[in-house]
Amino acid sequence: MFTIGDFARHGRVSVRMLRHYDAIGLLRPARVDPHSGYRFYEAAQLARLNRVIALKDLGFTLDQVQSILDEQVGAEELRGMLRLRRAELEEALERSRALLAQVGARLRAIESEGRMSTQDVVVKKIPAVRIAELSGIAASFGPEHITPVISPLYEELCGRLESAGITGWGPGIAYYEDAGRGDGSVLVHAGMTVPEGTAVEGLEVLVLPGIEEAATIVHRGPMEALLPTAQTLASWIEANGYTSTGYARELYLEVPEDKAKWVTEFQEPVTRG
Repeated sequence: MFTIGDFARHGRVSVRMLRHYDAIGLLRPARVDPHSGYRFYEAAQLARLNRVIALKDLGFTLDQVQSILDEQVGAEELRGMLRLRRAELEEALERSRALLAQVGARLRAIESEGRMSTQDVVVKKIPAVRIAELSGIAASFGPEHITPVISPLYEELCGRLESAGITGWGPGIAYYEDAGRGDGSVLVHAGMTVPEGTAVEGLEVLVLPGIEEAATIVHRGPMEALLPTAQTLASWIEANGYTSTGYARELYLEVPEDKAKWVTEFQEPVTRG
């Protein structure tokens, strides 16, 4: 048998926690010395302790933990619950990372106000191009809503092109439209330039019209960090007497595995005045 201190050390919990579990009947000692009141535990009780801690980490209250354990939840069922909780935590972590990237982009935009060069903005004509595309709806034009929609679209699009044996496709072109719902939602088009004659079941193949006049700027880095570049383009458009006539297209010039090395050209349709 183990003293309460030894059992706490082996279970990686505090003595105070074990005393509380004893008081509420969640984990009783195997034996209590009638004279000294010292508590003693058996190694087999570590299994119950592990389940208590695991269920607590899943978000259950101690009363719920006791009810679950009294119903003898099996190891396989508990593993399933833990896997589910792990997936939830990983999803929350991914959301936090995305939010952190957005906060960083906003901070960089604030820090660069009035300091980013607009010399790289070029006004040019964008030719029409043949693309295969998939579309989806995003709740807004914010990166927190666009990214979760456009990333799976491109993954599926490239997979279908590869499966169909299409060669010579790329680069990617994304363009956007109001979804027409009146709630700020956006219709996201994930496109890939393809050769003439391309036909793939489940993909829409079309000629994306050219832009007669577009203000363009090249962004280097991940799309989560695009805000300073996009706002530099907006400032240039206003300062030079132009008016934006729609969402900017995104032409993905280089998309290596390291997103920090991505090169994207923004092509915003404009008109004078």
